Amino acid sequence: MSSTESSSRTADKSPRQQVDRLLEGVRWGRLEEPLGFIKVLQWLFAIFAFGSCGSYSGETGATVRCNNDAKDVSSIIVAFGYPFRLNRVQYEMPLCDEESTSKTMHLMGDFSAPAEFFVTLGIFSFFYTMAALVIYLRFHKLYTENRRFPLVDFCVTVSFTFFWLVAAAAWGKGLTDVKGATRPSSLTAAMSVCHGEEAVCSAGATPSMGLANISVLFGFINFFLWAGNCWFVFKETPWHGQGQDQDQGQGPNQESAAEQGAVEKQ
Repeated sequence: MSSTESSSRTADKSPRQQVDRLLEGVRWGRLEEPLGFIKVLQWLFAIFAFGSCGSYSGETGATVRCNNDAKDVSSIIVAFGYPFRLNRVQYEMPLCDEESTSKTMHLMGDFSAPAEFFVTLGIFSFFYTMAALVIYLRFHKLYTENRRFPLVDFCVTVSFTFFWLVAAAAWGKGLTDVKGATRPSSLTAAMSVCHGEEAVCSAGATPSMGLANISVLFGFINFFLWAGNCWFVFKETPWHGQGQDQDQGQGPNQESAAEQGAVEKQ
């Protein structure tokens, strides 16, 4: 019994010991520094960006009342959402004649490219910042001793800064087009039955775009976070140290040159 109990205790302690060993080298103080703190903000706002855009869904609609029968009122409700391939969204347009009852119609426009690029960039930012935090906190010695890590981090940070600016601007323009294509007035304008005298069309409720608007805001916040972090990452690179060494080297040389000039004048 004692041998089995001791073996079970050692088995219980081994995973705990492994976890403790992993956490022993974690430098939580790095989170208080700008480099680590901004990485945490980048990680959070990347989740907010792709989550708010990728989870959006809305509805637009209209009502059609045929003049041949006052009671014949058709309500059209069209649901749409990410990835905003509106040309694949179907709805039934009523026909005010005796031959057929409805006709299948589609919304206009395909805005999946800027939306998918925005969400994909947010997911890549999420994984990269998570990996960078692990290196900053757990393998900080490796990050400071190996010069390649700061250089790679700086190049990736500059790239993400540029991509976030492009993605936020492109998705903002795409969202404007989505609003125009899903406006109830655009829906009634696309239905041929609304242009004749056999029916009266009225616009339905305007789709709520609050979550989509917030996603664009999160995109620009990510751009400013990555742009601001470029300086703090640059300070970790050898390029920043070389610039300081050159400035320090020029100082004594200038002083010695000034002293020599004063001696020659005397």
